[in-house]
Amino acid sequence: MTTPSAGPSAGPSAGSDADPRLGLTVVHRRYVPYSHAHYAGNLVDGAYSLACFGDVATEVCIRTDGDEGLFASYSDVQFLAPVRAGDVLEVSARVVRVGRRSRDLAFEARVVCRGRPDGSAGAAEVLPQPLVVTRATGTVVVP
Repeated sequence: MTTPSAGPSAGPSAGSDADPRLGLTVVHRRYVPYSHAHYAGNLVDGAYSLACFGDVATEVCIRTDGDEGLFASYSDVQFLAPVRAGDVLEVSARVVRVGRRSRDLAFEARVVCRGRPDGSAGAAEVLPQPLVVTRATGTVVVP
Protein backbone atom coordinates (compact mmCIF):
# COMPACT_ATOMS: atom_id res chain seq x y z
CA MET A 1 0.00 0.00 0.00
CA THR A 2 1.38 3.44 -0.85
CA THR A 3 0.70 6.75 0.79
CA PRO A 4 -0.25 9.56 -1.57
CA SER A 5 2.37 12.28 -1.60
CA ALA A 6 1.48 15.72 -0.44
CA GLY A 7 1.84 18.18 -3.27
CA PRO A 8 4.03 21.26 -3.21
CA SER A 9 1.32 23.30 -1.51
CA ALA A 10 1.17 21.16 1.62
CA GLY A 11 2.86 22.02 4.88
CA PRO A 12 3.30 25.11 7.05
CA SER A 13 5.28 27.05 4.47
CA ALA A 14 2.49 26.92 1.91
CA GLY A 15 1.29 30.25 0.62
CA SER A 16 -2.32 29.47 1.52
CA ASP A 17 -1.26 28.86 5.13
CA ALA A 18 0.29 32.31 5.54
CA ASP A 19 -1.27 34.31 8.36
CA PRO A 20 -3.79 36.71 6.79
CA ARG A 21 -2.74 39.41 9.26
CA LEU A 22 0.74 39.62 7.68
CA GLY A 23 0.99 42.66 5.46
CA LEU A 24 -2.10 44.35 6.90
CA THR A 25 -1.49 48.09 6.58
CA VAL A 26 -3.34 50.88 8.36
CA VAL A 27 -2.90 54.54 7.35
CA HIS A 28 -3.87 57.69 9.26
CA ARG A 29 -3.53 61.32 8.18
CA ARG A 30 -3.21 64.14 10.66
CA TYR A 31 -2.68 67.89 10.53
CA VAL A 32 0.14 69.05 12.83
CA PRO A 33 -1.23 72.07 14.74
CA TYR A 34 0.93 75.09 15.50
CA SER A 35 0.33 74.47 19.21
CA HIS A 36 2.74 71.51 18.90
CA ALA A 37 5.67 73.63 17.67
CA HIS A 38 8.35 73.69 20.37
CA TYR A 39 11.43 74.89 18.51
CA ALA A 40 12.56 77.66 16.19
CA GLY A 41 11.26 77.34 12.64
CA ASN A 42 8.01 75.80 13.94
CA LEU A 43 9.75 72.45 14.44
CA VAL A 44 7.83 69.72 16.24
CA ASP A 45 9.59 67.21 18.51
CA GLY A 46 10.13 63.62 17.39
CA ALA A 47 7.73 62.37 20.05
CA TYR A 48 4.89 63.67 17.87
CA SER A 49 5.61 61.00 15.22
CA LEU A 50 5.92 58.34 17.92
CA ALA A 51 2.51 59.28 19.33
CA CYS A 52 1.06 58.92 15.83
CA PHE A 53 2.68 55.49 15.57
CA GLY A 54 0.95 54.52 18.81
CA ASP A 55 -2.43 55.57 17.41
CA VAL A 56 -2.04 53.65 14.16
CA ALA A 57 -0.74 50.60 16.08
CA THR A 58 -3.92 50.66 18.17
CA GLU A 59 -6.04 50.42 15.04
CA VAL A 60 -3.88 47.55 13.74
CA CYS A 61 -4.49 45.64 16.99
CA ILE A 62 -8.23 46.28 16.81
CA ARG A 63 -8.37 45.06 13.22
CA THR A 64 -6.18 41.97 13.77
CA ASP A 65 -7.27 40.90 17.26
CA GLY A 66 -10.35 42.84 18.34
CA ASP A 67 -8.41 44.49 21.17
CA GLU A 68 -6.55 47.80 21.50
CA GLY A 69 -3.38 45.93 22.53
CA LEU A 70 -0.38 47.46 24.27
CA PHE A 71 2.76 48.92 22.76
CA ALA A 72 5.68 46.89 24.16
CA SER A 73 8.79 48.37 22.55
CA TYR A 74 10.55 49.99 19.64
CA SER A 75 13.50 48.09 18.21
CA ASP A 76 14.52 50.89 15.83
CA VAL A 77 13.58 54.56 15.37
CA GLN A 78 15.01 56.82 12.67
CA PHE A 79 14.26 60.53 12.50
CA LEU A 80 15.05 61.33 8.87
CA ALA A 81 13.68 64.87 8.32
CA PRO A 82 11.99 67.57 10.39
CA VAL A 83 8.26 67.73 11.10
CA ARG A 84 6.89 71.27 11.19
CA ALA A 85 3.68 72.78 12.45
CA GLY A 86 1.30 73.10 9.51
CA ASP A 87 2.40 69.77 7.99
CA VAL A 88 -0.07 67.04 7.11
CA LEU A 89 1.40 63.70 8.15
CA GLU A 90 0.48 60.37 6.64
CA VAL A 91 1.37 57.64 9.13
CA SER A 92 1.31 53.93 8.30
CA ALA A 93 1.81 50.68 10.18
CA ARG A 94 2.31 47.33 8.43
CA VAL A 95 2.26 43.95 10.18
CA VAL A 96 5.58 42.24 9.43
CA ARG A 97 5.50 39.38 11.97
CA VAL A 98 2.73 37.61 13.86
CA GLY A 99 3.51 35.73 17.06
CA ARG A 100 1.14 34.04 19.48
CA ARG A 101 0.53 37.27 21.43
CA SER A 102 2.89 39.75 19.77
CA ARG A 103 2.91 41.56 16.45
CA ASP A 104 5.91 43.33 14.90
CA LEU A 105 4.99 46.45 12.98
CA ALA A 106 6.90 48.60 10.48
CA PHE A 107 6.01 52.28 10.80
CA GLU A 108 6.55 55.21 8.46
CA ALA A 109 5.56 58.87 8.77
CA ARG A 110 5.50 61.01 5.64
CA VAL A 111 4.77 64.70 5.14
CA VAL A 112 2.22 64.99 2.30
CA CYS A 113 1.38 68.71 2.67
CA ARG A 114 3.48 71.53 4.09
CA GLY A 115 2.91 75.16 5.00
CA ARG A 116 4.61 77.75 2.78
CA PRO A 117 6.22 80.51 4.83
CA ASP A 118 6.85 82.57 1.66
CA GLY A 119 3.10 83.01 1.04
CA SER A 120 0.24 84.32 3.11
CA ALA A 121 -0.17 83.23 6.72
CA GLY A 122 -2.25 80.20 5.68
CA ALA A 123 -0.38 79.30 2.48
CA ALA A 124 0.34 75.59 2.06
CA GLU A 125 1.01 73.09 -0.70
CA VAL A 126 0.67 69.42 -1.51
CA LEU A 127 4.19 68.06 -1.90
CA PRO A 128 4.95 66.50 -5.30
CA GLN A 129 6.39 63.45 -3.49
CA PRO A 130 5.74 62.56 0.15
CA LEU A 131 8.74 63.31 2.38
CA VAL A 132 9.61 60.41 4.70
CA VAL A 133 10.33 61.96 8.10
CA THR A 134 10.33 59.02 10.53
CA ARG A 135 10.68 55.23 10.30
CA ALA A 136 10.46 52.74 13.12
CA THR A 137 9.93 49.10 13.98
CA GLY A 138 7.96 48.19 17.07
CA THR A 139 6.23 45.37 18.89
CA VAL A 140 2.69 45.34 20.22
CA VAL A 141 1.14 42.68 22.43
CA VAL A 142 -2.46 41.52 22.58
CA PRO A 143 -4.24 39.37 25.17
